[in-house]
Amino acid sequence: MAVPRIETRDAWVEFPIFDAKTRSLKKAFLGKAGGAIGRNESNVVVIEALRDITMSLELGDRVGLVGHNGAGKSTLLRLLSGIYEPTRGSATVTGRVAPVFDLGVGMDPEISGFENIIIRGLFLGQTRKQMMAKVDEIAEFTELGEYLSMPLRTYSTGMRVRLAMGVVTSIDPEILLLDEGIGAVDAEFLKKAQSRLQSLVERSGILVFASHSNEFLARLCKTAMWIDHGTIKMAGGIEEVVRAYEGEDAARHVREVLDEHRGDWPADERSREENSAAANESGEPAR
Repeated sequence: MAVPRIETRDAWVEFPIFDAKTRSLKKAFLGKAGGAIGRNESNVVVIEALRDITMSLELGDRVGLVGHNGAGKSTLLRLLSGIYEPTRGSATVTGRVAPVFDLGVGMDPEISGFENIIIRGLFLGQTRKQMMAKVDEIAEFTELGEYLSMPLRTYSTGMRVRLAMGVVTSIDPEILLLDEGIGAVDAEFLKKAQSRLQSLVERSGILVFASHSNEFLARLCKTAMWIDHGTIKMAGGIEEVVRAYEGEDAARHVREVLDEHRGDWPADERSREENSAAANESGEPAR
């Protein structure tokens, strides 16, 4: 079996705007896609959602993505998942990928929660047999009780998130691409979900996680990339990247979280985080 790996070289993702004749129309596209306006090799006006993305991730890497809304974090995850093809450069991903972007994708509002557990699992690359074996455990985690026999359209937003989180965190991916989206649940369940999500991360071979929560990033990741206007502005140890992106107070909080959980890391994880920080200081690419 091939070892999980992600490799991109000078990868761009561009969206052509064939009828962009006015500045207002260009701005409308820019607001939706992020990035910058430019022209491709055919002189067509494009949104440059990602530019010159070069990275190399291997088994055991846990990378957090930071950056403002529209910076390109979600687009990068979609590039790595194969949803988007690079318009220039290359992106090679080896391994079974579990893309977790929109928790509701792959779910049908007209069928029951139990049936949606199976459907969502199939969407994530699992077999029906695998999902049937997980149903009871997922049901216990979601705490939805009799609602699992009812159509999904009868669920509140928070209930849908619970169901989706239960399915997503039951799988064993080689490569986990995660875009945070669990805010529509109560605080107690969120804590429970975070604990389960951490277990999912530990089972995955490679993690790339986009989040606005520095604490959550520090709990799950050892290195980080700052995505800004479609480019990797900085890569290295998570504390150093957060310091550059948000300042000393945010970095101090990240350090506190890292210190709190350092004793739980395997020796190779501790070494990887320390080496990443040292690589960042020396100017070498982060691993």
